[in-house]
Amino acid sequence: MSTIIPFHGVRYDTTVVGDITQVVAPPYDIIDAAGQKALHDRHQQNIIRLELGLDQTGDGPTQNRYTRAASTLRDWLKSGALKRDTEPTLYYHTIEYTAPYAPPGSPTKTLTGILTTVKLEALDSGHIYPHENTRSAAKTDRLNLLKSCHANFSPIWSLYSDPRGAVMGLLEGAVKGKPAQVDFRDDVGFRQQLWAVTDPSVLKQAIETLRSTPLFIADGHHRYETALNYQKLRRQEAGSPAGQQSYDSVLMLLTALEDPGLTVLPTHRVTTTPLPPYDHVQSLLSATFDLQEFPFTAATQVATRAKFIEAMRSTGQTIPVFGLALKGDHRYVALSLKPAHRPSAQASPRAKLDVSLLQQLVVATLCPTQQEQEAILYTKDDHEALDWVAKGTGTGAFLLNATKVNEVQAVATAGERMPHKSTYFFPKPLTGLVMNVME
Repeated sequence: MSTIIPFHGVRYDTTVVGDITQVVAPPYDIIDAAGQKALHDRHQQNIIRLELGLDQTGDGPTQNRYTRAASTLRDWLKSGALKRDTEPTLYYHTIEYTAPYAPPGSPTKTLTGILTTVKLEALDSGHIYPHENTRSAAKTDRLNLLKSCHANFSPIWSLYSDPRGAVMGLLEGAVKGKPAQVDFRDDVGFRQQLWAVTDPSVLKQAIETLRSTPLFIADGHHRYETALNYQKLRRQEAGSPAGQQSYDSVLMLLTALEDPGLTVLPTHRVTTTPLPPYDHVQSLLSATFDLQEFPFTAATQVATRAKFIEAMRSTGQTIPVFGLALKGDHRYVALSLKPAHRPSAQASPRAKLDVSLLQQLVVATLCPTQQEQEAILYTKDDHEALDWVAKGTGTGAFLLNATKVNEVQAVATAGERMPHKSTYFFPKPLTGLVMNVME
């Protein structure tokens, strides 16, 4: 179902550029303007200059950040700052990290994956499944970059099912006892390691093992759709040539759905428009939810908050539960969906999601207008959501439990798309470790 293609990756030569930590970057779509400028200033060969260059006064159709990226890429390849590996390669990659918001002293987790190119497939092919909708502006930006540079600087992150760990076991065996070719701590302290696997027999086995396995896009929907658009343009220009072309594949990080190192974070909602007082909220929601109150004083707030979050997490293992806090109200409330309102077994995978139920039964009730809903803020941090309300930045917080990986898989397989701001897969792969330069 999916075709992985070992490739000649392009990587930084640290004998030329120096410390690898100075030239890699987080994914472009989580970098704000200040971060973009800081990375640009950090090192004259930081990957940000290719992936997300700065606009300049006087830019136009023939001189802009996309043309500058293409020129810079050629220069770095010519100078040896970037070098292409000489053999077809799969790159075994691990990220050791502490899960966000984990209690102090929690053990680290390790995400494992393979950096590879993957044959492009139509999104309705049944081979590669999306789970999110995309925005046209983001795709236009990425297409302009791809047309100028003919390269993928950052991997799309996709998931596949491998309960027995056959694929990762194969690559782990190939690198066992060998030092990582890349091994460093990044800006947030995560340990990043990379091994190049070139043994033809191992590559062949990995290709065959994954051939019957569909992929689920976790992160990078815009870049995947952009790669499809680019492929279409190039094929039209070339008169639909026979055989596999360089633009018929795209760079991906592949991780098993069952990997214990994979974390999915919730995305909490914080309202900024007026909400009804608690007694009115209670009357609006009590027919649908059982409300469990956690009143607090200034002296008990920290302990009560911890108890409230724990109750939400534990009860949410078996039934849909949401958290509620209102500005000026000294209580937290756990909203447990009553049996009569829980989705039936026949409901679509999308309709069963906590985030769908929250939108339909809570957000639409308390924030009925589009204007109110567009003013909602989002955060992955339980405490940040509640603090925003306590400090008056928000008028109310709606807390969720994280979407489960198998729920994302079910939605995608059913041909549905997740609601807005449903998933945040973690940890996201860095940009610049391995690049796919097509030509």
